[in-house]
Amino acid sequence: MPGGEVFTAPHEDSVEGFVAFEYPAVYGGYEVEGVKLVFKRGEVVEASATRGAEFLKKMLDVDEGAKRVGEIAFGLNYDITRFTKEILFDEKIGGTIHMALGAAYLKTGGKNVSSIHWDMVKDMRKGKVFADKDLVYENGQFLKDLA
Repeated sequence: MPGGEVFTAPHEDSVEGFVAFEYPAVYGGYEVEGVKLVFKRGEVVEASATRGAEFLKKMLDVDEGAKRVGEIAFGLNYDITRFTKEILFDEKIGGTIHMALGAAYLKTGGKNVSSIHWDMVKDMRKGKVFADKDLVYENGQFLKDLA
């Protein structure tokens, strides 16, 4: 498999805000398009989709951990340039981030437990990422000069 991602798990109650995914979220052969999620204290409190909303909501109700983020990652393989609906490639597209709802990887210190781990990819080639209020990533690239 191609290399090209760096990943970790967030603190289970730390995710706050809104995210919209441009790429379809694929899980178990189902495609959900136009996913939008709102988080409060680490939990999805609102979820919608332009196609497949019923499946999205069903998956969020699988268990308590399905409503939390188990992984957050950056795709760093800039030789992968197009979305294929094969997550082991798509999650590594340079200039993207992905988050997985559900189970965390224990080796990252994550504690979230769920029977699902659903990766969703977001294009960040025209976006910004802040860590502890500092801009660390912009337009699909980590910033080299961090104060």
